[in-house]
Amino acid sequence: MNPLNPAPASEMHAHSLARLVIFFETLTEKRIADLPLIYAPEARFKDPFNDVKGCEAISAIFAHMFVALEAPRFVVIERISQGQQCFLTWEFKFRFKNYQQTTEQVILGASHIVFNEQGLVSLHRDYWDAAEELYEKLPVVGSVMRWLKRRANT
Repeated sequence: MNPLNPAPASEMHAHSLARLVIFFETLTEKRIADLPLIYAPEARFKDPFNDVKGCEAISAIFAHMFVALEAPRFVVIERISQGQQCFLTWEFKFRFKNYQQTTEQVILGASHIVFNEQGLVSLHRDYWDAAEELYEKLPVVGSVMRWLKRRANT
């Protein structure tokens, strides 16, 4: 973007969104270091387990993902963009390190993203059902969660 002839906001945010999707779909443990190129220094990240601010804290969450899981990766399915905001639907694919190691797991979710004036992510909020998408897949907790779900539906 040329500061003397700035691109329209919608063009800048389309570029920012494309860059964010590529970042997530090609995320590796080494690429976490690129997070400050995508996220604003004061960015907020929230999901069912975390609510943090700042690139360092967000980077720590993604770093932990690579420690806790085998071959984690995101596949963005849909993207909807309006102004400085976008909504992504995605699949998060991984294998557990200590349970059903050969079975690929899939969590379906969505992200609400807000870009700042510089085209960096200022808010990243993930929405996904931890009970259905994660807990039900675990050995002991999963059987309890499935039992509770059956009881609630009767």
